Order: sequence, then C-alpha cells, then structure tokens
Amino acid sequence: MFELPSDAALPTAVLGGAIIAYYSFVGFETSANVIEEVREPRKAYPRALFASLITAGVVYVLVGLASAAALPAQDLVDSSGPLLDVVAAAGVGVPAWLFSLIALIAVANGALLTMIMASRLAYGMSEQGLLPGVLSRVLPKRRTPWVAILATTLVAMLLTLVGDLSLLAETVVLLLLFVFLSANVSVLVLRRDRVDHDHFRVWTPIPVLGIASCVLLLTQQSGVVWLFGAGLLAVGALLFLATRIARSRVRR
Repeated sequence: MFELPSDAALPTAVLGGAIIAYYSFVGFETSANVIEEVREPRKAYPRALFASLITAGVVYVLVGLASAAALPAQDLVDSSGPLLDVVAAAGVGVPAWLFSLIALIAVANGALLTMIMASRLAYGMSEQGLLPGVLSRVLPKRRTPWVAILATTLVAMLLTLVGDLSLLAETVVLLLLFVFLSANVSVLVLRRDRVDHDHFRVWTPIPVLGIASCVLLLTQQSGVVWLFGAGLLAVGALLFLATRIARSRVRR
C-alpha cells in the first residue's frame, strides 16, 4: 500500500492525487449554488455538507487502499481503467458491460450536477447584472431558468469539440481552484460584517488552510491547462464587459 510509482516522488504523488480529488468533489461546490432552494439552509446545509464530505472521503480512502492492495502501483499508473483492473484482480464476478454502465451513470451524474450548477450560477450572475439580463428569464409556473439552462448546455456542447476529456477535466480543476481560493478569501473578508441573524461561522484556520492548499495545487497544473483556462476566463471577461456597457447605455 505504501509503494510509490517508479517515476514519482511522495510529494508529487500526493499532490497529483489531491488534484484528481478536487474534480471528484465537484458536487460539493455545486451544492452551494442551489442552497437557496432548500428550506432552512443555515441548519440543513452544514450538516449535509460535512456529513457527505466525510462519507465520500472515507469511501475514497477505502477504494484507494483496496486498489493499492490488489495491484502494484505501476500497474495502476499504466492502466486506462484502474478500477476495472482492481475488480478483475479481486475475482469479483462483475461483467465488463455492467461496470461500464455504472461508470457511465456516475459520469453522467457528475455532468448533470455541473450543468445544474452552471445554469443557476448564470442565472444569479444575470440577476446581479454581471451577465446579459436574458439569462434571468424563468418559466412562469415552474420558475426554472430556462434561458440559462439552454445557454450553458450549448456552451458545454461546444467545449466537447475543443479538447479531449482529460484536458477539460484538468481545466475544470484549475477553474475550481480559483473559485475555492476566492471563496476562502471571501470567508475571511465577510466575517468582518456584522449581521443581525444567526449564521454559520467556520474556524479561522480552515479558510487559511484552504487558501494555502489552493495556491499549492495551482502550481501543479500544466501550461496547456493554464492557456485553455485563461482563454475561457478571457471570454467570460469580454462577456462581462459587454454586459456592463449595454446596461450603462440603457441607463443613459
């Protein structure tokens, strides 16, 4: 279980695993964008968030330990489907087609969560004047942001034609690191504001450690991922500037 790949040092291997874990935990970041649709979020959300984080973390650790015990580290590195190889090595009678179906459902679930988050995020930014106002339109009865859903779905379809799945996943991690970095900084800044209602307050070392870990993991991304992420950020910045100019003209 403590065997390292032949071409990786311990710090590099740990950081590489941490970067993959960030993508695996994308659903927890997604939940923050739909929390306004939950009753009593102050009580329900911290419990649900930490309970699910602990549960998923324990499961991931157990899967990692089982994988390391079943196959040598180098075999896992060289495999295109390491978990399937672990199942085969363990002698568990799971057909390949069933395993592929489970993996497909898992990937589709992650994509669905991301699309839900993206549409709600676009809707919220439109409400705050950061994106075109058309994205804030909702269905009369269901109150679903249908324009934002269509727009984000179209963007996702276009991105699938730009690069392979690995590049897109690594770019998601890069952008998420910036999101997490800004969120942790915001925690330290916003706690200076005094509010009348009761609210959740995290321990100060937690956001500080979050900031440090994000900065550390940002240094592990490749140059191609940085270029691709910078291009997407540039498109977003242009869209933001166009929205501000259009809104200023409307006010005049």
